[in-house]
Amino acid sequence: MSNSLRTFLLVLGLTSLAPVALAAGDAARGEKLTGTCAACHGADGNSPAPNFPKIAGLGEKYITKQLADIKTKVRVVPEMTGLLDNSSAQDLADMAAFFAGKPLQLAGAKKLEVQVNSGSKTDALELGERVYRAGNAATKTPACSGCHSPKGLGNDPAAFPRLSGQYAQYIEKQLRDFRAGNRANDGEAQVMRKVAENLSDAEIAALANYIAGLN
Repeated sequence: MSNSLRTFLLVLGLTSLAPVALAAGDAARGEKLTGTCAACHGADGNSPAPNFPKIAGLGEKYITKQLADIKTKVRVVPEMTGLLDNSSAQDLADMAAFFAGKPLQLAGAKKLEVQVNSGSKTDALELGERVYRAGNAATKTPACSGCHSPKGLGNDPAAFPRLSGQYAQYIEKQLRDFRAGNRANDGEAQVMRKVAENLSDAEIAALANYIAGLN
């Protein structure tokens, strides 16, 4: 076989695979695959318990990536061990499309005080809003709103998830895990790990509480 013919066949093969790789998920098909998910995340992706995240409306691209990362153990979630082993890439995209199309129910924020490093206590909602919208210049922590939008609705084309309305307990755990390096599936740029590395415990608790009621 000549080199030119081999090259042509290779290009043709890659071209034929492209639509499959880039195909959007089928929500109707995805609904039929989510029976196991409902036990923890709710039938519509609105988890009834704060130790399991709400996945409704997080964004199709983001959910697809998380499912793929969990399947390949790039992101380790003990509760989901083995659950996706037999799921194809299309299955994951279809499940993501189903949950992404569901409305997220707000968890809601609460009145809360947090203790900052000086030992004094401050209003968590005020601190959370300040860090979410403006970051912390002293620690070079960027604002969350830059990626996740001022209302916390995320940016699906960029695979930045919706945050608003998520359980505060879950947000707090993810920020702590990113800060500690226990969660590391934020890419080579380490965007979330770099954002979280200088957040104090008080800032994390305040952010999580504020985000739970953001809408």
